[in-house]
Amino acid sequence: MLINKDIAKVFVQKASYNYDALRPIVFNMIDSVKPDIIKAQDRVLVKPDLLLPAEPRHAVLTHPHVVRMVAEYVLDKGACPIIADSPVHGDFNKIFEMGGYKEALSGLDVECREFKKTVPVDIGEPFGMIDIAQEAIESDVVINLPKLKTHARMLMTLGIKNLFGCVVGLKKSEWYLKVGMDRALFAKLLVRIYQEVRPALTMVDGVLAMEGQGPGKRGVPRSLGLLVAGDNAAAIDVVICNMLGIDPEELSTNKEAIRSGEVDKFLHVSGDINITTDFDFPETGNGVYGPRQFHRFIRKHMLQRPVCDKKACQFCGSCLEICPVKAISGGRDNLFFDYDKCVRCYCCIEVCPHGAISATEPLSGRLIKSLADVYS
Repeated sequence: MLINKDIAKVFVQKASYNYDALRPIVFNMIDSVKPDIIKAQDRVLVKPDLLLPAEPRHAVLTHPHVVRMVAEYVLDKGACPIIADSPVHGDFNKIFEMGGYKEALSGLDVECREFKKTVPVDIGEPFGMIDIAQEAIESDVVINLPKLKTHARMLMTLGIKNLFGCVVGLKKSEWYLKVGMDRALFAKLLVRIYQEVRPALTMVDGVLAMEGQGPGKRGVPRSLGLLVAGDNAAAIDVVICNMLGIDPEELSTNKEAIRSGEVDKFLHVSGDINITTDFDFPETGNGVYGPRQFHRFIRKHMLQRPVCDKKACQFCGSCLEICPVKAISGGRDNLFFDYDKCVRCYCCIEVCPHGAISATEPLSGRLIKSLADVYS
């Protein structure tokens, strides 16, 4: 059952980034979800996806016009918007400049900053205490603005996954290290963070979405022309999966959200509902399997793993800096991956500014999978 015992409402609207057309759509969607969401003098955290420096055409970040429209809505209510995130990689000011936010937000009375201060929160076993951005815990209202895009490890990064940005700086890498290759455990962590932050509104920017090997520049922009909004991020994520033609429980965060009672099968969905059947999802692969004595061999020779395209790589060192287990090494002309150490978090894929790293299944793994398909 849902936490509030109500049927979750999800609103889907066709949209473009044209300012004059987008403003009334955003305002009407927020009013449809919860017209009294914001009161005068409220401090409102607007949390977009500010993963890394990228122009809007790459579909890596929440589009600046969507952020501006939400900020305008907050200001119209007499409240105080704070636009903040903790990027995975790159200077916050550079992200704001390259992402078009500095220009889009000019003239608005808004605070824009990187998460720095944290509040320790107990999110329960097996995780215990976790440091979450102070603004996410102490603001009167949180508005969650994810980008609709794929994710090489988790399949997609939508409403629930976007709130991992409330874990500040390199603490993200520490949690990747703690959960290792257990995708279900990472999904549980993400749902617990969502339950703690509990955004009052989630609006997913799928106007220009991303398919392929997202969530960074390895992904491919895909025009869907959609905004999806509601007060239950788990319900929104379920609806988006349905609209993209996949079983919602293929997304690990959905499976965990359903298991933990965040959302059930009873949803009220209204708006421009169309099913897309050719969306290009990444192959996420499996975790380590089989007898423990074979795990090292399986990890090294069977599992999907990050691989560098030498022609695209500029040897900037971003992947070396972000890797939580220091599994990447190399100099000015080559990168080396220690697949014994690698936990397949794919942070390297996320942060690569040149889209040079992809997740690839080794030949031995593909051969065994083909044989299994033949004899199944």
